Amino acid sequence: MKRRGSGILLHITSLPSFYGIGDLGPSAYQFVDFLSETKQSFWQILPLTPINEAHGNSPYSSVSAFAGNTLLISPQLLVEDGLLSPSDIECPPSFPREKVVYKAVTEYKTGLFRLAHDNFKNRKQKDSGFEKFCKENQHWLDDYVLFVTLKENFSGAVWSEWPEDIRDRKGEVSKKLKGKLKDKIEMEKFLQYVFYKQRHSLRAYCNSKDIQIIGDMPIYVNYDCADVWANPEIFKLDENKKPVFVAGVPPDYFSSTGQLWGNPVYNWEALKKTGYAWWMRLIERNLKLFDIIRLDHFRGLVAYWEVPAGEETAINGRWVEVPARDFFDKLLKRFPSLPIIAEDLGIITPDVRELLDLYGFPGMKVLLFAFGDDLAANPYVPHNHVKNSVVYTGTHDNNTAKGWFRKEARPEDKQRLFQYLGREVSEETVHQELIRMAMMSVADLVIIPMQDILGLGEEARMNVPATADGNWGWRLLPEQLTPSLIASLSELTYIYGRG
Repeated sequence: MKRRGSGILLHITSLPSFYGIGDLGPSAYQFVDFLSETKQSFWQILPLTPINEAHGNSPYSSVSAFAGNTLLISPQLLVEDGLLSPSDIECPPSFPREKVVYKAVTEYKTGLFRLAHDNFKNRKQKDSGFEKFCKENQHWLDDYVLFVTLKENFSGAVWSEWPEDIRDRKGEVSKKLKGKLKDKIEMEKFLQYVFYKQRHSLRAYCNSKDIQIIGDMPIYVNYDCADVWANPEIFKLDENKKPVFVAGVPPDYFSSTGQLWGNPVYNWEALKKTGYAWWMRLIERNLKLFDIIRLDHFRGLVAYWEVPAGEETAINGRWVEVPARDFFDKLLKRFPSLPIIAEDLGIITPDVRELLDLYGFPGMKVLLFAFGDDLAANPYVPHNHVKNSVVYTGTHDNNTAKGWFRKEARPEDKQRLFQYLGREVSEETVHQELIRMAMMSVADLVIIPMQDILGLGEEARMNVPATADGNWGWRLLPEQLTPSLIASLSELTYIYGRG
């Protein structure tokens, strides 16, 4: 990250494929070739953890901080590995090309996965890689596969509502119950292994093309997940294993009631006594997935806003300090030169800035935030950028550049943009102007969402925060990667020394 470079933000689910959702197969390799051809050095993706319909298919609200999203498994690569036959995948349902329909994809792929697992079990020669994977990942894998299997067995009930002995993990789950669930447990292990193999091969291909993968890592976990069930002592829970406090952010300019996220908050004193063992394992896991980690809501690792459980808004919360220096000192001792990008958007206090400066973690600059009031002093406007930072036109949580200009930018915001550029621009060209502005920044790294590279409107937005439905669905069409797009992006990358 200590050199000029640029890359593209595109989640794997957004890639083209015949099977309803982007995956780790051929289209991912073709996108790496596109990145290489356009002289990009980075590919940023969203979290690779499991998703589910109950949580809106959000990669930021998972049943595990460690497991992989098996919907990203490529059916084509399963055929290459001999786990499916070509006829098994030659007639998939007629999925929309431009959007992921998660329910239909899940139903289709679940059938394929059962067939692949049956074929895996019936192989005469055992897969030594599978045994090695299970052993090396036992510290999270056994808890995860048991959790999701039990959750299905108890009809999706939240784990705190399970029978008390299972909820509290009093001894082993009965042999009778484990016997009943054995095939499901083994299939979940198999799918995690296949995900690991396919993801590992894709990362190796990226690195062979001198492309690094940047991956998002949420700092909080969902309450109804394997990590809280298996490690209740590192969260602030009551005697019934329910949250005493939940996470959020306080009231600010954007919201008079703040934001109530509902995630359980960590018991940092308990974590400290273990040498932050759970976090060490989590960082190690993410470094196996990504070359660089973007830590979401970084300020929560310095001080966090905790709200008593049961509150309807975040107003009645309080700031609680984290033993941040002790935590990061131990983290950097375990992982020297830790490749972290800090998501430091919003209202950031001096203690957070001090920590970023102390450890040299780059923060983020988002151009869609640059043209509000007090233009000269705005930290996101290009003349206030610093070398050790990452510039975005927008993130997965923002509108596209064109959508922002059309729907969200006030007349005075547009006027300040025109003044800054020295000329007026149109809705049709604003994305190009913002991309050029990002590329010419002094910042070492620039990341542009694929939707802005293509000049798409709000219909291509990836996520609208605080809405449960209709997110995470946008997909790239293969014909959108035209020769003219490759030529223009390559030229821009070369002109500003980012190739």
